[in-house]
Amino acid sequence: MTHLFPAEPTVRQIAGELYEHARHLPLISPHGHVDPALLADDTPFPDPARLFVVPDHYVTRMLASQGIPQSRLGVPSIDGSEVETDGRAIWRLLAGNWHLFRGTPSRLWTEKVLADVFGIDKRLGADTADEIYDELSARLAEPEYRPRALFTRFNLEVLATTESPLDELAAHAKLAADGWGGPGGRVITTFRPDNLVDPEWPGWPERVAALGELTGRDVGTYPGFLAALRARRELFVAAGATSSDHGHPTAATLVLDDGEAAVLYRKALGGGADERDAEAFRAHMLTEFARMSLEDGLVMQLHPGSVRNHDTYLYGRHGRDVGGDIPSATDYVRGLRPLLDAYGHDPRLRIVLYTLDETTFTRELAPLAGGYPALYLGAPWWFLDSPEGLRRFREAVTETAGFYNTAGFADDTRAFCSIPARHDVARRIDAGFLARLVAEGRLPLDEAAETIADLAYHLPKRIFRLDGAS
Repeated sequence: MTHLFPAEPTVRQIAGELYEHARHLPLISPHGHVDPALLADDTPFPDPARLFVVPDHYVTRMLASQGIPQSRLGVPSIDGSEVETDGRAIWRLLAGNWHLFRGTPSRLWTEKVLADVFGIDKRLGADTADEIYDELSARLAEPEYRPRALFTRFNLEVLATTESPLDELAAHAKLAADGWGGPGGRVITTFRPDNLVDPEWPGWPERVAALGELTGRDVGTYPGFLAALRARRELFVAAGATSSDHGHPTAATLVLDDGEAAVLYRKALGGGADERDAEAFRAHMLTEFARMSLEDGLVMQLHPGSVRNHDTYLYGRHGRDVGGDIPSATDYVRGLRPLLDAYGHDPRLRIVLYTLDETTFTRELAPLAGGYPALYLGAPWWFLDSPEGLRRFREAVTETAGFYNTAGFADDTRAFCSIPARHDVARRIDAGFLARLVAEGRLPLDEAAETIADLAYHLPKRIFRLDGAS
């Protein structure tokens, strides 16, 4: 019960009391990467290795850092190299190297999932690997451990997935046709257009052409390209989307007139854009998406600051997005200024800003969110989504931005079964932070109780426009 609470007895007691105000609130998952087909098809999960190891970048990168190649962990290859397919062998590798995860959030989440979701309290290790594997396999075959049943048990009210504009949203259509979202819950999509606005991403002209075919617009022209994107946004909104998501390399934004943007677009489409042109186009498109948000109400989420596919060996063997990305220093003050100058005080716009560069929490992000009504701070994500990262975030931003310029917790995960564990960790950390304010006489207990409920549930529901309000 006192897991992750402060060690000092008085503060720990207050934290426990505050935690009870958030503990049973429904889960709002406004940003994540769960495959919607998981719930649309509702087929049993595969073996434990393909649930806990193969798709989990946190796990595979740690093991790879100690010389265990991703191919031995079942990560699919794109170069034809041999990949381990025996789930038990993969699981044994994890269990035999479990000591590598001491002190990491991966160990915390995995052990919470094993105990809280599957009822397995045994400590993972080489001597228990087969026993736990067999127990998990037996659970996964039971109807109450299928995805839809777990969705209900997790008390998920909203689960947002993330799709490209080129995705035809078949899984979401199937869920809608089934009339299913879990009792009191729903599954919605998120508009993620990165692969259509980054000329440096291999295959960009072909994807732009596919956008034109999908929408019937002439994407050979810049106005036609914008019209095609608007058409896909309309379809995403009709499918339940309330937000878009943008994972650009930097936070740069730029305002170009239509003529300048058209010239840049034609240059990029013709293959003549250099690195500076590509950055300018991405930066301008962020302001275009902000303008579109004024029209259709989608909340913008910005995830800048990741050097994608930094590990070229991993990229060459296994492809994109398999754990080879590295955080980079990011300039938000100058980068976001053009967009904020244009729309930062427009009441129709909401921007939820995330970072991988926590050196900017106090210096840049908290003052920005504390000054622009359109801007909210997203939860620590990826490398910062940990007990210490969550604590540092609250300590760094609260004095300047307060609690109500933050957007609550976002689990940002592909690992469906870990969603309740991640939210529970965030609620416990917030309980501990608020308890210290109460113990120091800086916040009344009743206000702290109201605040933790807002952070856990009410804020993300309102900020991501999940409450039905305009």
